[in-house]
Amino acid sequence: MSQSAPLPDAAPSNWVDRRAPAALRPWLKLGRFDRPTGIWLLMLPGWQAIAMAGAMTRRPPDLLLLFEFLIGAALMRAAGCAFNDIVDRDIDAKVARTAGRPIPSGQISVKQAWAFIAICSLVSFGILLTMGPLAIGLGIGSLALVAAYPFMKRITWWPQAWLGLTFNWGAVLGFAAATGRMSGAALLLYAGGLFWTLGYDTIYAIQDLEDDALAGVKSSARRLGARAPRAILGFYGVSLALAFGAYVWANLGFLFVPIFAIYAVHLILQSTRVQVDNPVRALVLFKANTWAGLVLAAAFAAGAIRL
Repeated sequence: MSQSAPLPDAAPSNWVDRRAPAALRPWLKLGRFDRPTGIWLLMLPGWQAIAMAGAMTRRPPDLLLLFEFLIGAALMRAAGCAFNDIVDRDIDAKVARTAGRPIPSGQISVKQAWAFIAICSLVSFGILLTMGPLAIGLGIGSLALVAAYPFMKRITWWPQAWLGLTFNWGAVLGFAAATGRMSGAALLLYAGGLFWTLGYDTIYAIQDLEDDALAGVKSSARRLGARAPRAILGFYGVSLALAFGAYVWANLGFLFVPIFAIYAVHLILQSTRVQVDNPVRALVLFKANTWAGLVLAAAFAAGAIRL
């Protein structure tokens, strides 16, 4: 693969390969800026919690906080991806979808990648310091989850569940940043997000079934095999129940319900379209979760309106 070619799971017309200067492209690809779906999926639990926190006091979401979570998610996702690529560089070199990434392909050295992680983390920490003490503590605490994630595929068939713990930390962090406290509603939202991630990342892992088997990498998709579509429906069902529980706990307005119904239909339809022998469709379904997460955030924002 040419070093200047789009990576397999990036859109051929992505902005990095089309418009970014050639010297910056390896760095932007290291941080997955050519594949922004992960930024959205890391950011959206925080946006959902911020919207829910505002709705509990009949206010719109805090726009400044939403922006801070956007920038923080982009930077921390970039740092996490670079760390993951350092740990997985030998495995990535054996997998067709990942062999062209900057580290296994030799475009960026391990030392350079560590410097990239440090810069992204320091800027993110600066953003975190603008939030309250509880949010700062939760933000620092998330580093343990991030650091452990790349090793999960070596020791458990369920690394997607650990990713759920990691990617949805924004739900508790966002609520703490917006309110300065914690609530059972935020914890239910976090738990629901875990099962949402378990579903969509199992879909994502379908792309690598053959390569993961050859490399000895574990995943929920490999473990479930032909049962994956039914299991994904189950994961999404639990996620929906927990998210609805967060709505009930938060005592929000009824307008949450019709928008939440759109979210529920979206997830159910995803699970019915999953085919374990169709990796192209798996990537499309995975990316559709950005819209699903936005719909849930809109549902919580609408919950501020009491009719």
